[in-house]
Amino acid sequence: MASVAGRRIALIGGAGFIGHNLALRLKQLGAAPFVVDSLAVNNYYSIKEGADDIPNASLYLKIIEQRLDLLRQHDIPLVEVDSRDYHRLSAAMARFDPDAVIQLAAVAHAGKSNKDPYSTFDHSLRTLENALDASRSPRLHVKHFIYFSSSMVYGNFIEGIVTEETPCEPLGIYGALKYAGEKMVIAYNQVFGVPYTIVRPSALYGERCVSRRVGQIFIENALAGLDISINGDGSERLDFTYIGDLVSGIVCVLEHENSRNQIFNLTYGQSRSTAEMADILTKSKAREKNAANVPANGTYPRTDMPTAAATSCCSAMNISKYLSGCALANSSR
Repeated sequence: MASVAGRRIALIGGAGFIGHNLALRLKQLGAAPFVVDSLAVNNYYSIKEGADDIPNASLYLKIIEQRLDLLRQHDIPLVEVDSRDYHRLSAAMARFDPDAVIQLAAVAHAGKSNKDPYSTFDHSLRTLENALDASRSPRLHVKHFIYFSSSMVYGNFIEGIVTEETPCEPLGIYGALKYAGEKMVIAYNQVFGVPYTIVRPSALYGERCVSRRVGQIFIENALAGLDISINGDGSERLDFTYIGDLVSGIVCVLEHENSRNQIFNLTYGQSRSTAEMADILTKSKAREKNAANVPANGTYPRTDMPTAAATSCCSAMNISKYLSGCALANSSR
């Protein structure tokens, strides 16, 4: 096992929810992380300029400012570069010469992906291709490329649980582009020998999230004393995963040589229904209000949203000794 201490690690799109939490942990462990981010996709500029039509915009700006303050306080460099610009991205990476690259830049929301496929492609696959191509440069010494995919590449969970060997049948723009990204990463390994790890998280929640994931919306409503509205009857199951657990998994992937050229489901590994999560939050905040069930009412038909239950992280535990030990009921803040 190789410690992350002293290693230069690039986080492309690293000022987001996952990236800044990961950067802080890596710095704590003695690594030298640096962040490349335009702050324009579901981040500071898009929210400040009103490009994202979301409630709680003022709250979200404060959360993002807290993220940026934390990066500054811990002396983590942030290079404000749009990773769609190949030359500027290459120059930023050459400046730090990382030995590991973690690709996070993407439109991290299935609903937004379906509404604007062009922008999603641009910010997801274009940024990925640029990062991959820069990483293979002989001027750099990249030994490991980590790509953040999604459990949505599986599509519907027909058996209720999936493993890394389950065939992928993605639904919708978001899942399709994530799966296409996986194929690009594998192709760069086949052609140029770029060592990779692909990770597939699921239903993340935790500190300083502004991505409007279901868990985050529930938490915001609970803190504000509002009703927690559930789409449908609350029986939909998700493999809710705490951000700290995911970060621990990525650290293990970085530290273990035998994580190279592998795909891992990095999740809690046990599904909960949305009704269960609402109940946990309601009880934890001692609210007397009942969770209100409302019909599903997305702008687009929900046929693009897979029916999920749990992913199995058995391969991750066997190879990287990753253990997700933070249960949903124990992780509510």
